[in-house]
Amino acid sequence: MEKPVKSDRISNLPWDVLNSILVHLPLRDVARTSLLSRKWRYKWTSLSQFVIDDKCFPYSLPDKTRWGEIRRIFHLVQSNHNGPIEKFKLAAYCYPDHSDLNEWINYLTVKGIKELILQDFSFIRRFKLPSCLFSCPRLICLELHGCILKLPPTFRGFNCLKSLQLAQVSIISETLEYLITSCPALERLTLLNIDHLAILRIRNQNLKYLKIDSEFEDIFLQSSPLLASVDIRMIPVDGRSMPWSEERDPSNLIRVLGCLYGIKKLTLSSYFIKVGHSNEVIRPVVDFLKDQCLYNFFFSQLKVVRIRGLCGTRPELEFLKLILAHSPVLEALTVVKYGSERVPESLLLHVERASEKLKITSLSL
Repeated sequence: MEKPVKSDRISNLPWDVLNSILVHLPLRDVARTSLLSRKWRYKWTSLSQFVIDDKCFPYSLPDKTRWGEIRRIFHLVQSNHNGPIEKFKLAAYCYPDHSDLNEWINYLTVKGIKELILQDFSFIRRFKLPSCLFSCPRLICLELHGCILKLPPTFRGFNCLKSLQLAQVSIISETLEYLITSCPALERLTLLNIDHLAILRIRNQNLKYLKIDSEFEDIFLQSSPLLASVDIRMIPVDGRSMPWSEERDPSNLIRVLGCLYGIKKLTLSSYFIKVGHSNEVIRPVVDFLKDQCLYNFFFSQLKVVRIRGLCGTRPELEFLKLILAHSPVLEALTVVKYGSERVPESLLLHVERASEKLKITSLSL
């Protein structure tokens, strides 16, 4: 008696169900499904999400061969894909061909891309983004690495964009400011090693998370009432701290702290609260931190504070006192000081504090 032929239940699943299964597998494994049968030969090329990273290739492959494999994968997708592509991530750790990137971004914008992530390339020169990228109405997440970003005159904003990350991107301050304000749904903003930043102005009513680790001369946080997590590492331009003058405010604290009413996690490091050592600089900063105008100012949501790279100056200590006295729900304060000596915990234990369940940790670099 002949055995009944088992039906291929997986192959007969609706494509939207198959797609939801396959997008959770590594691309290398998904591509292997082409060996199952003639019916499966190009099925993987119609996925709605593609994540191409170094896990797809043998570690020993040289750069040129690695990029050739990436090109081959994408050309198969271009030739056989049906439907939208919602996510595309490329992290190849090799030297990309700029003409290929231009062609692919053009293709992805037509496909209704929602998440575009280009990261971790080895760039000899910056890649200039094609203008078509800035006319993607459905973009939700955009992460760019090693690019030149210039907005075309036709740019009217990314109305759906919720997450923006720029790393080693060349962009001028005015362009960055306009880009941020032109994303009304933006919730997360990350800026890492940005080229050519001078004054950093950040204004966005919906912004909740901000991380900055870059060179810049000065910073303004304005009209961002929902900011809950802020992490700023200020690297001096050309390795030098900016000189103080009568035209500049003696400290950038007032422009940052003044809008952080909903802050829950605050991390400041490097030169962010460095103001110099002369009396003409220290005196106005200390006077500001002790001013009565801050008496009714509270960080009512702040629970975690980390401050790295303190030198032990009087303005820094006054700032710590301000945090302790105006953070009623603060649970953890970590202070990291340059040099072999830590900030004495006794110095912080005997100052006024608004929180009764605060744990203070003092470390040294």
